[in-house]
Amino acid sequence: MELHQLRILRELADLGSVNAVAKALFVSPSAVSQHLAQLQRGFPAPLTRKEGRRLVLTSEGKLLASAAASVASTLAEASARIRTVEQDKNVPINVAGFHSIGQTIFAPLLSLPEGQLPPLHFSDEDVSQQDFPALTSTYDLVLAHRMPHTAPWPEERITVIPLAFEPLDIAIHKDHRLAEFDQLSPEQVIDERWVVSRSGYSPADVLETIAALAGKAPQIEHRVNDYATAGALVEASDCLGILPRFTARKTLDESVALRPIKGINSGRQIDLLLRAEHLHRKTVNDVIEAIRSTVKRLVIS
Repeated sequence: MELHQLRILRELADLGSVNAVAKALFVSPSAVSQHLAQLQRGFPAPLTRKEGRRLVLTSEGKLLASAAASVASTLAEASARIRTVEQDKNVPINVAGFHSIGQTIFAPLLSLPEGQLPPLHFSDEDVSQQDFPALTSTYDLVLAHRMPHTAPWPEERITVIPLAFEPLDIAIHKDHRLAEFDQLSPEQVIDERWVVSRSGYSPADVLETIAALAGKAPQIEHRVNDYATAGALVEASDCLGILPRFTARKTLDESVALRPIKGINSGRQIDLLLRAEHLHRKTVNDVIEAIRSTVKRLVIS
């Protein structure tokens, strides 16, 4: 049994396919399969099985993948003790986040006084909710969002740090006939035209709830995931949109207002996801605290 074989098994548990593991580790799928076959020779019980065309872990494979995560954490802790803070402070931290959080907090983090944080490399990732945990295979820190009624994050595989709950509001032009109301009910808005995200993303989920409560299908004119674009379409038409209260504010024209949805706890939880071994690095914890403070200022501003 070798460390890189254990890592491959762990990545298969997290990413779900040989091709995804190969892409993440910059190797060929055949190399991944070969390493898994070599690892299998050391165990009498099968570690993987075929499920259709996919290779998945058996219960024994999942047990070993969990042990692989523990090994990675132990090695990271030992490495952190050996390295000095001076040596670690110049190692970049890779941070990924969904678009609207990136637009809102990446620049403030980069603007902090020199030397306060290690070098930061940012990436925006426009993925569905269920795909955020897999990003921890590629990035040190992942800013993710989750609707409260959906399945929780897989905390047996990743560490979750809650940051904030962000309401999702109805975006409406200030000249729209419904703009006079402080709150808007599903029955008031269901007959309007809409600009929302693609299915699988928060605004589309909220609109589905509105439609269910109103007992009528919505008239969707535009499917747009980018909140700045959605806000611009609301500004230019009589369409309604569904936008996050905190992270969309800076991109909205002053002619677009946000109104809470009456009778619905519409919103998303913003969390920081990471693999447990990264918590052994002081520089990672410094970035985590900076993200917490930046999000807190965003919410109270």
